[in-house]
Formats: sequence, C-alpha cells, structure tokens
Amino acid sequence: MSVSITVEPPRQPEIEELLLQSSAYAMALYPPESNFMLDIESLEQPGVTFYVARGIDGAALGCAALVVDATDAPDATGQRTAELKRMFVSPEARGQRVARRLLDRIETDAAAGGIRRIVLETGDLHDAAQALYRHAGYELIPQFGQYVGEAHSVCFAKELPRTGD
Repeated sequence: MSVSITVEPPRQPEIEELLLQSSAYAMALYPPESNFMLDIESLEQPGVTFYVARGIDGAALGCAALVVDATDAPDATGQRTAELKRMFVSPEARGQRVARRLLDRIETDAAAGGIRRIVLETGDLHDAAQALYRHAGYELIPQFGQYVGEAHSVCFAKELPRTGD
C-alpha cells in the first residue's frame, strides 16, 4: 500500500473523524479518567506537530502527534524529549504498516529537530500498540507525568540517534 506521511493541521473534517474514532475506541476500553487524549485545540498549540498518513487516493488512514513540552529544557547539546500522542490508524487500514510508517517519519523528523528521546503512554489493553512500540525499539519505562499511578497506563521510551551521528 502506498502511503504518504505529511504534517497537516488537525482541524479538517476527515481528521476530526479519525480523532472521533480514536476517542470512541479508547472510551470503549477504559473509564473516562483513564483516557488522556489531546483535543483539537491542544493539537493546534505551539510545540505540537501533527502527522497524517494518506493513501494513494488521498484518504486519511491514520494520524499521530509529537508534543514538545515548552518546559522541558534542552540538554547541553540542545536536544530534548518529546511525547507521542493520538497515534491512531483507521480500522480499514490496520495491518498495512501505516502506524509503523507514521512512527518512522515522526522519529526521523524528531531526531533532525534535536529531539533525543520520545516517550509515550498507551493502555494496558492496547496489545497491538504495545507490540508496535516494542518492535520499533521502544522500551518499557516507569509511568511519568500525568500517568503516574494510572492503573491502565503503560509507558515506553526510545532514545533517538543524535543528529550527525
């Protein structure tokens, strides 16, 4: 399947539908207090890069956001940590490596932009997501930030190569 990954604004009807599907899926698995999804307004904030995977026909197949916390000071080399949020692939596109392609593009862009580490949270019932992250080199880490103490949260991190390495 031919897929293009581009940075786009999240406020598009087709993308909003993907985000609604993502929310409905998570709400069907977890209680409301266990869902930590960013809304459209949050996805439009500075420091958030929103990615869309599109098929050859231009239809949106999946999306994800990379969030750089403005309070996360860069290390001595100017590199920072970012959080992966709102990763979702439409049911029709699952099993076609769309999520992996999104992840690859995000990691490439993040490393080029001085991001040294990507962290993420997923649910304990999201077996496919956990498998994807493990296969992509992410390792389990202790819960962080707002996820500390959350019964359904599973957190992962991956160190990215330094640019120029």
